Amino acid sequence: MTRYFLLVPLIASWLSAAPAYVREDGLHRWRIGNDHLERTISFSEKDGLRTEALLYKLTGRDFTSYSREHQQFGDEFGFTANDKKISGRHALTFGRAHVSDLSHGKQLTIELTHSEPALHIYVHYVVYDDHAAVRKWISVENTGSAEVYLKGFHFEALFAGPGAPADLQVTAGYGALPQARYFTGRVSDCCTFIRNAGTGEGMAVINEAPGYLKRTEIGSGWTEGFQVMYDTDLFPFGRTVRPKETFESARSSIILFADQRQFADAGWSVPRYLTQVVARRQPAAPPRWLYNTWEPFQRRIDQATIAELAPTAHAMGIDIFTIDDGWQADYGSNKIEMSHFPQGMAGIRSLLDANHLSLGLWVPLAAISTKTADYLAHPEWACRQENGAPKFTDTASGQSAVMCLASGYREAAVARFDELISSFHPAYIKVDLTTVFNAYGEQPGCYAKGHQHRDWAESLTRIYEALEYIGQQIYKRHPEVLIDYTFELWGEKHLIDPALLTAADLDWLSNIADEESTDGGAREARMLLYQRAPSIPAESMLIGNLHAATTPIEERFAIAISSGPLFLGDLRKLTAADKRFYAEKIAWFKALRNRAALSDSFFPLGEWRQPGGKSWDGLARLSRNSDGIVVLFKNQSQESSAHVQLPAPPQAEYRARSILTGADLGSISAADLAKGWNVPFAADHPTQIIELRRVGSGTGR
Repeated sequence: MTRYFLLVPLIASWLSAAPAYVREDGLHRWRIGNDHLERTISFSEKDGLRTEALLYKLTGRDFTSYSREHQQFGDEFGFTANDKKISGRHALTFGRAHVSDLSHGKQLTIELTHSEPALHIYVHYVVYDDHAAVRKWISVENTGSAEVYLKGFHFEALFAGPGAPADLQVTAGYGALPQARYFTGRVSDCCTFIRNAGTGEGMAVINEAPGYLKRTEIGSGWTEGFQVMYDTDLFPFGRTVRPKETFESARSSIILFADQRQFADAGWSVPRYLTQVVARRQPAAPPRWLYNTWEPFQRRIDQATIAELAPTAHAMGIDIFTIDDGWQADYGSNKIEMSHFPQGMAGIRSLLDANHLSLGLWVPLAAISTKTADYLAHPEWACRQENGAPKFTDTASGQSAVMCLASGYREAAVARFDELISSFHPAYIKVDLTTVFNAYGEQPGCYAKGHQHRDWAESLTRIYEALEYIGQQIYKRHPEVLIDYTFELWGEKHLIDPALLTAADLDWLSNIADEESTDGGAREARMLLYQRAPSIPAESMLIGNLHAATTPIEERFAIAISSGPLFLGDLRKLTAADKRFYAEKIAWFKALRNRAALSDSFFPLGEWRQPGGKSWDGLARLSRNSDGIVVLFKNQSQESSAHVQLPAPPQAEYRARSILTGADLGSISAADLAKGWNVPFAADHPTQIIELRRVGSGTGR
């Protein structure tokens, strides 16, 4: 196996600046990289486009060395155009290559041509400053005079890995669930980690295709190859490209890491990349604290109830008061339900303004009433079932029509959202209900004729494209508004993925039961968080429906500060002591989060894969250059302490304090955390929240 050894100190190199570069290395050969990694790409008439090396500079390993020794090279990309197979390895002519400067990186674009059908194919590679990652996508321009239909599309195909096949372990889902090395990832597999079990070196393979369109093949040819692609069988990708039109594929990303090597650890490198590069809104400010009325009030919410809830929400430290379903007269209409809100939106705003609360609103997108203007004027925009009948879905207000976003309804929806935000000025909108897929088992897609899709398969692609377009249009017109695309909107229970985070800011991830202390809400919420946060920014996940008044409230608060802070429930049930607890603790966390970028990392701890009564679980969130938190849940275990081990920033020194008991837990260094730190559980507090405050001069970049 070929290995390269660097002459510079590895850790010092990792902490230094890592500006991106693209260097031409001979005819039709390029090296794109930074101080962390380098990918070498070449084109020749004989071999086509291929990756010759993927060097991880921290360890000196070329991730392609094993496959290259066995004469295995990936296709780089591939698809079928009008039933003709095209790949990076065959039947292409080199056009040109050019380099673009990005605000924090470099982009190499290689232009290739294909004669029949007539296509220009652009292969884009991007490296960002200070990230051990390469991002890639494909653009296909139809330069002919007839439509071209694309299917079977993969936008990354490599033979690469951190070792020989016998050394490798695969975890999928969001990088958390063990899998066989020969594996097909689907809707909930947006990130696959491939690790060397002996060295801890690894790569995170990110598929940025949306929802059900994604498919990732790990172990191509029963070896270390992989393909990042759209689905080909269950929900097959299809896309018409008209003459002069350019189709741009989803992105893929490859992130290299080395476990237990400080900032190179996957717990640092992967969440930080998704936060800073993929997610559209950078978390410069602390997350807003949300309250939502859905449980227990559902569609019964009214002005009198809001008047009783709002003062408590304000006293707690809530920022946004969200009125869920029930405020509108009809789904798909911006008219207020006057029987519940006799003073209209002015009355609602008056109550919230008096309590210094911003407005949040629940809004359905594609599931609308047949009484609305859009449906009455354009019933042909509705989705159709295979038998031609219009599609309806069951909702809390009864049956609603499902409108096809791959029709003229797309622009009508944008106009309605624009009007709603311009008129009511919400700080947050929860965009909900079925669109392309129904999370509860109804038939997906659209069979209508005359829409912007050739067939059922293309309807899936076009509807997801419309979801992305609508989110981007709202963001462009109203960048101040937080947009939440729920799991129902995206089509799968508990679903979040990188594509959603480019279209929206947040994802209402679930609807777990939490009205009683015997419900599984708190543990289910933690499991959902732990299994996604290795590759998804934790603060983008709104895990409904934790109730602020369900005991123990310390446990609910601890989960809120570990994800996107969200509460439901009847706030009138909170005692005076409960209100003081929330007021003090939320104020503490806001101050901490204001100075510490906790989105820099995420480390699940203990028995995190499936939290249970007999063992403890927890997490840590640390900033690279400031403070952090450790959150632990004793459950019903008999443990007196938890053994916490994680790679803290190099040379970091902390002062540890229990937020719930006020106890000073002493000084803790990065070296202590690397070796393992025994954190005591307080006798009367099964939840432990620890603030790690940086002291001294040890800081990380």
